[in-house]
Amino acid sequence: MKAVFKTDQGRVRQNNEDSVGTFVNRDGHRLAIVADGMGGHRAGDVASKMTVSHLQEMWEQTEGIKTADQAEAWLKKHILEVNHLVFEHSRNNQECEGMGTTIEAVIATENFTTIAHVGDSRCYILNDSGFQQLTEDHTLVNELVRTGQITKEDAEHHPRKNWILRALGTEQDVKIDTKTIMFEEGDFLLICSDGLSNKVTDTEMVNILQNQDSLELKAQDLINMANENGGEDNITLIILEFNDENERG
Repeated sequence: MKAVFKTDQGRVRQNNEDSVGTFVNRDGHRLAIVADGMGGHRAGDVASKMTVSHLQEMWEQTEGIKTADQAEAWLKKHILEVNHLVFEHSRNNQECEGMGTTIEAVIATENFTTIAHVGDSRCYILNDSGFQQLTEDHTLVNELVRTGQITKEDAEHHPRKNWILRALGTEQDVKIDTKTIMFEEGDFLLICSDGLSNKVTDTEMVNILQNQDSLELKAQDLINMANENGGEDNITLIILEFNDENERG
């Protein structure tokens, strides 16, 4: 499994409230996380960093996850812990009141890949079947599209496009979407904040993922394209490529 991650402040924001990382546990399995913080000032930064650092600490001590059910249970347990930590921190620190974060967390093993999702960050797969978004945005406009009240085209320019219906740390409890997929030789996973998905089309993502550049260059090209198309938000992404385990990268 090869992996690369990048984050960029973008061209407009004064600071970067996204956090990102990939971490390996005692069995050599990888956890990849994108967290897009919200809450103004530096509170979003606090929420996303708390999320990534707690999950990193827990994952690096973990071993013995052999099934998708175990992976889903691990993700739900520890993301609920993070939700509690962020919620309590926001209640006890006035400057952090109302903060929260999205979470896209992926456990990738040689046999399966399990995704946990809250918010409007996204996970995509590129494989022999094409390019597919694996997560459903927890946003007002997506709910309106899903229920047939507006079209996808309407959603692009809706005044409440950024209204998130579900996030970590904003309430005492949170519902977490989980999904397990087969991730096979030659496949790519792209995990990203909306700073990328709002600015780069599916076709542009596919073209970059399929070119012959290194993962590092692909990631930088995606960041550059989001900035060239406005860069109004922080831009964060992880690319995972399933490859022969003997080939390190």
